[in-house]
Amino acid sequence: MQFFKDIYHLFFPKICLCCKEQLLKNEKTICLKCRFELSTTNFTEERSNKVEQTFFGRIPIEFGTALFFYKTKGISQQLIYQLKYYGHQEVGVLLGDWLGYELKNSRRLIAVDYIVPVPLHDKRLKKRGYNQLTTFGLSLSKIIGATYIKGVLIRKTVTETQTLKQRFDRWKNVQEIFHLTDLMLFENKHVLLIDDVITTGATLEACALQLLKAKNVKVSIATMAYTE
Repeated sequence: MQFFKDIYHLFFPKICLCCKEQLLKNEKTICLKCRFELSTTNFTEERSNKVEQTFFGRIPIEFGTALFFYKTKGISQQLIYQLKYYGHQEVGVLLGDWLGYELKNSRRLIAVDYIVPVPLHDKRLKKRGYNQLTTFGLSLSKIIGATYIKGVLIRKTVTETQTLKQRFDRWKNVQEIFHLTDLMLFENKHVLLIDDVITTGATLEACALQLLKAKNVKVSIATMAYTE
């Protein structure tokens, strides 16, 4: 069986999604060189880290973290673009596993009941065919033992892309576009809200405000990347 696998990989080699070099036998999705070029934040064990500071005075969160820093035209941008726009769901698995083990071993994060992704509007979901957070969230859920829930926090309207907007415009653009369909589900629960990249935090703030309408709910935030 291994012989046939070796023959297959000889003719159909696996390629790193970032640098396009052939992956070695034990490498998955991206090569070790590209992986080491990702600038990890180490926020998971850092109190009052930059993610948590982003929401200070805006919304009460229990915990916040991001796996790596987002660099324009860098490996981090390439990796997330491959997941978000080119359908490479294996990136979500890779990053979910990576962050999942960080969270599982964290001394700061209390037990999480539910993992909730920032939702796409139905029109955008239909056009793209997937939410880039699904495999990321499912991988996290398996490792930290929380339930992944979609379809309860929904996006009511399609917004313009946030990429080039300034801070106030981002905040204005996402107000009142999310809705929670079941408040009782999150009563007395700890919810981990997830997204791909955090810049100003406007989208995550709007989502968290909906979750915080539930009685005695606790909200934490985790993202793949953080933009300085």
